[in-house]
Amino acid sequence: MAKRNKEITETLVNLDQVSGSFTSYYDKNKKIINGVAGGILVLVLGFYVYKNMYQLPRQKEAVAQMSKAEQLFEKDSFEIALNNPGGGFPGFIEIANKYSGTPAGNLAHYYSGICLLNTGKPAEAIKQLESFSADGNTLPIMKYCLLGDAYSDQNNLDKGLSFYNKAASETKNDAVTPYALMKLGMLSEKMGKTKEAKEAYQRIKDEYGSTSFGQNVEKYLYRVSQ
Repeated sequence: MAKRNKEITETLVNLDQVSGSFTSYYDKNKKIINGVAGGILVLVLGFYVYKNMYQLPRQKEAVAQMSKAEQLFEKDSFEIALNNPGGGFPGFIEIANKYSGTPAGNLAHYYSGICLLNTGKPAEAIKQLESFSADGNTLPIMKYCLLGDAYSDQNNLDKGLSFYNKAASETKNDAVTPYALMKLGMLSEKMGKTKEAKEAYQRIKDEYGSTSFGQNVEKYLYRVSQ
């Protein structure tokens, strides 16, 4: 019992020493400590103000401004959606630039990339797609597939194939991974890489057999097996 009391006493003494040491340290350096604390508070408040009084209103505005371009995009009017939807509404390119830093501005890069690909401008599409920050388990796959398309359209097949590989290697997604694998298989086949093509088609059959791609992949497997 005496030993335990001694240990407790020694601990309390040590805590007193630590407390005293910090008090002494604070007295000597309180301007610096208070300055750092004040700086952190300013950053926190600044972020709150930026997010709630600047960024969120810009996001809402960007979503409203993009509605016309999205309607035209759904109708495959890619050139008009990209540059001049009419009625005072901006196109995807302008939205991506004007509302940079907002989710809507980021998404406008993605839309722009698709529009540019569909209007025969793969080099410009690559720039837009590279500016697009893709999150989740669907958009990264689609981004890499589109980049694969863009490089393939430029006849840079090796680069295109590398992006299809990246797309197929992302987190599995039943909706778009078989699409990426089909792209990978077909370009591999075109480039004479029969083994790689067969592996891609086989993955579709084994892992995504219930999808539309899985139900139609047998003919591709048959072709590369000859």
